Amino acid sequence: MNARALIPVGACALLLAGSASAAAPKSKLATRGYHLYGQYCASCHGPNGAGRTQPQEIGAGPFRRQIRQLGVGPSLRGVGALAADFYLRTGYMPLPEVGPQPRRRRQLLSTSAVDALVAYVASFGGPAIPQPQTSLGNLSQGEQLFTERCAGCHQIVGRGGYAGAAVAEPLNSPGIDATTIAEAVRIGPYVMPRFSYKDLNERQLDSVVRYVLWAQKPPHPGGWGIDFIGPVPEGLVTWFIALPLLLIFCLLLGRRLSS
Repeated sequence: MNARALIPVGACALLLAGSASAAAPKSKLATRGYHLYGQYCASCHGPNGAGRTQPQEIGAGPFRRQIRQLGVGPSLRGVGALAADFYLRTGYMPLPEVGPQPRRRRQLLSTSAVDALVAYVASFGGPAIPQPQTSLGNLSQGEQLFTERCAGCHQIVGRGGYAGAAVAEPLNSPGIDATTIAEAVRIGPYVMPRFSYKDLNERQLDSVVRYVLWAQKPPHPGGWGIDFIGPVPEGLVTWFIALPLLLIFCLLLGRRLSS
């Protein structure tokens, strides 16, 4: 083989070596995440987090419903540790079934497995996990911002609701901490709008997080709060509980007076 023939062969070898090193994780934690990704995520999100835009039939897998379904998932390039941590810690992923709205569940993978997967996805680049500082937030400002931008779906005290055919998750569930709230605001899971740094700066985000944490267990000095689930249930309580009791009291009082 002559020298000219060796040049393209050498170039191809260098190109392949470069692409392989770019795809290979650079830490032991990310390397473990690479193997876990192949087990739990690659069928929908494609190899190396490239995404899968064309539906492809996937078979049985861990935490997946044992039915025939088409796997399709967005690219994970650039989503960073932010998105990976949120979706894995909240139990949205691994997804049991493609199609229905993902719902919050218990964390399905161990904490060490989540850390490894987050490290692997973070190796593709993207934002880090937020670190809200609620002590720097303003509770009144947080209530105002939440009322303007979130209460339409989640209700004023975050007890959840409906946005068309989608379900707005209640924000007082166990495990919803400051980090989870901040991640959801920055990501905008499912039909929830995404609030960038331009929409909400760091201090405003701290205020929103502080308010949501306060609203998980708000004080109710006026009596029975019935979990602060809104004016309609409170009105139903008046009609179906208080009013019948009042009628019974009136009947008993009338019988006593007539006897």
